[in-house]
Amino acid sequence: MERRTFLRGAVVGASAAAFGGTLMHGAAYAAPAQNGPSPYGSLLAADANGIQLPTGFTSRVIARSGQVVPGTSYTWHSAPDGGASFADGTGWIYTSNSEINPGGGASAVRFNSSGNVTGAYRILSNTRQNCAGGRTPWNTWLSCEEVSLGYVYETDPYGVNAAVRRDAMGKFKHEAAAADPVRQVIYLTEDETNGCFYRFIPNTWGNLSAGTLQVLKAGTATSGSFTWGTVPDPDGSPTVTRDQVSGAKRFNGGEGCHYANDTVWFTTKGDNRVWQVDLANSTYELAYDDSLVSPGTAPLTGVDNVTGSTFGDLYVAEDGGNMEICIITPDDIVAPFLRVTGQSGSEITGPSFSPDGTRLYFSSQRGTTGSSTGGITYEVTGPFRT
Repeated sequence: MERRTFLRGAVVGASAAAFGGTLMHGAAYAAPAQNGPSPYGSLLAADANGIQLPTGFTSRVIARSGQVVPGTSYTWHSAPDGGASFADGTGWIYTSNSEINPGGGASAVRFNSSGNVTGAYRILSNTRQNCAGGRTPWNTWLSCEEVSLGYVYETDPYGVNAAVRRDAMGKFKHEAAAADPVRQVIYLTEDETNGCFYRFIPNTWGNLSAGTLQVLKAGTATSGSFTWGTVPDPDGSPTVTRDQVSGAKRFNGGEGCHYANDTVWFTTKGDNRVWQVDLANSTYELAYDDSLVSPGTAPLTGVDNVTGSTFGDLYVAEDGGNMEICIITPDDIVAPFLRVTGQSGSEITGPSFSPDGTRLYFSSQRGTTGSSTGGITYEVTGPFRT
């Protein structure tokens, strides 16, 4: 297939990372990725936490479902899922959804400048199966309900303001969200076998109370051009949002979503693909497809949540597979970055880097028990490329 490249924009200032994307530099981004050596080398034997990491990296457990977060009085939620990190003075905050129904919601953990946990607290309660979501440039966490006619909730990672339901962003089986400060829109994935890829255009950037929901329109090919069509009835009743616009492109199980420098990437678990959308030129193609990988066996299966580093590497978490987070580099190499052992009944969720890019947070949703009450949230520290 044609391997068109995406020229990645130059760094335009340190503030760009706070505006929904990650600063990226280097050469062109082409697609789809192929097997190759990881820039961090091969994985070592599992550490005391059962995690295989490259040389120079270490892991620690931050929280366990049903147990008090060490250093706090807060009990961590079950089934930890999507998450994001936020600057907090000289420290930072990591938010995490709870994918249970009913109950759901989201929590946050606060760290000081040394990385010590200084607090943990609830930021959203009494919702349904909160799966993924996304951070906004104005430092809120969008927590998405992965249920039919589900909502997006805008939450405060700092624990000051009450969460607000954002009805205008549509009622459907929400998964992830990614903010695009250039076009002033929020991209949204839908976890249906015949789901769509959406964007929400707020009437006022920074205020998600009102706006227009649109869906990506394209042909059935894995690459080509696209347009946007407005969803007439975002509340999804009596006709679901994905069936309201003629020519809407179908995606098999939309999952994670990440924006940086005029490009948005999102994953589809039903066909183990990572899609790459060139927003400047209104074209799309595959960044990864497990059926197109060579040589050898595809390392990344069960594609799920995705995030990006300051260097421009994508980190894609597996739902199942062999419990890896795999890296896709700017020069189109895909390789394992870490592997969680002894937890085959779980999935990896919520990958997110600390604001300085030196720590990676993620969860094993069901941990060693295979139950939602067995979730474990981790931190990995090491010489990440920046």
